[in-house]
Amino acid sequence: MSAKTPAILTFDMDAETLWMARDPEAETKPVWVSQGHYGPKVGLPRILRLLAEFDIPATFFVPGLVVERYPDQVEAILDAGLHIEHHSYTHTWSDNLTAEQEEEEFQRGWDAIVKATGREPQGWRSPAGELTPHTIGLMERFGFTYSSNLFDSDSPHLLQDGDRVTDIVEIPFAWCLDDAPFFMYSNRLVGRSMSSPSAVLETWTREYDGISQEEGTVFQVAMHPQVIGRSSRLWTLRKTIEHVLDSGTGEFTRIEDLAARVRPGLLAERDDLA
Repeated sequence: MSAKTPAILTFDMDAETLWMARDPEAETKPVWVSQGHYGPKVGLPRILRLLAEFDIPATFFVPGLVVERYPDQVEAILDAGLHIEHHSYTHTWSDNLTAEQEEEEFQRGWDAIVKATGREPQGWRSPAGELTPHTIGLMERFGFTYSSNLFDSDSPHLLQDGDRVTDIVEIPFAWCLDDAPFFMYSNRLVGRSMSSPSAVLETWTREYDGISQEEGTVFQVAMHPQVIGRSSRLWTLRKTIEHVLDSGTGEFTRIEDLAARVRPGLLAERDDLA
């Protein structure tokens, strides 16, 4: 019998940093940043209730500044038995930073998470959807065991730094499995439109049905509490969860657990090719 397809739910709780990182004057624009406040204040409790209802795991990637600003929400995530992983400090796009600034983002985000959780983060997700020439070296220096940034595969693999294959497991995802391209709207950004929840549900479930037919693949959905936390959008997540469970072909797992499970085989394969 074939192994079940790992199904992973991740949430980037960016809060107002999503807006602040793009607009230096954002904090003087209460309506602008209120879109971010919605995530920790309203979306997060709904998400945690849904996860508890189905008794399934998830992972939260949270900028250090958000960790510091929302201690009660961080405590709620931890009380639910979930992990908080690294998502920079201010959510500033990495490719806009110098090497020194990127290192500071890593350090301050790391320090905030360790202080709040008592646990060293194991995974890294870029706030920019991009890696710089310095990022992988920083991931290695801080001891990250996995990355979730690339769009190059439906299967876990070892992250490469140029021609060098590292020990870091990459768990890829894709824009079609991210809530923001479908639902993220702004009256200040020309061309933004919102999809219907049913259209997104069709995309996610059809992706799952295809991926689950192939060995060694992973189904990962990347979401944001301020986006998916709206009631109509949370319906999409609920129905996706039900679809995976009803199929009998998938198993929900934490991203860090999958990384630990596949690492020995990937390392052995790398070493055999060396």
